[in-house]
Amino acid sequence: MAESKEESKLDLISRCIRPFPDFPSEGILFRDICPIMKSPAALTAVIDLFEQHVLECHPVVDLIVGIDARGFLFGPLLAQRLGVGFVMVRKKGKLPGPTVSVAYTLEYGTAEAEVQEDSVSPGQKVILIDDLLATGGTLFAACELMKKLLAEVLGCLVVVSLKDLSGADKLKPHTVFPLIQY
Repeated sequence: MAESKEESKLDLISRCIRPFPDFPSEGILFRDICPIMKSPAALTAVIDLFEQHVLECHPVVDLIVGIDARGFLFGPLLAQRLGVGFVMVRKKGKLPGPTVSVAYTLEYGTAEAEVQEDSVSPGQKVILIDDLLATGGTLFAACELMKKLLAEVLGCLVVVSLKDLSGADKLKPHTVFPLIQY
């Protein structure tokens, strides 16, 4: 029986994710997505699958919100495909003009994320996108920023989810659509 197009795309993406043991510190198995960016076919497969999911599950989307920094790689491509705008959630101090920020906890400390205060209007329907979901701290902070701006978060998209770290649980009631789970 022939493999479906979706399974074929997922296999291609999966083959492009490289494991690096003990990076950035001992005991961590890092999942490197850089080979996806080198492969036009793999990058297209990522955007195809995200686009398919959004069109099937969220018929009305106003904005794609990308998380600093790798959400900036996939988000604009998806936004362009969908014919919607793209907004950046950045680390504190990286955006000009008035911003809204939220502090959050990481595995190794705390950080702050921010967005320009006029980037999202109340009631706009947004989808957040990032490369990887681990403990969920960064995506949770981005959801909180959208909440502060009175946007409606439709869901979160990630290329890779590390399911043993339970990041998706932290994001409830928001749903997470991962392409690849480890």
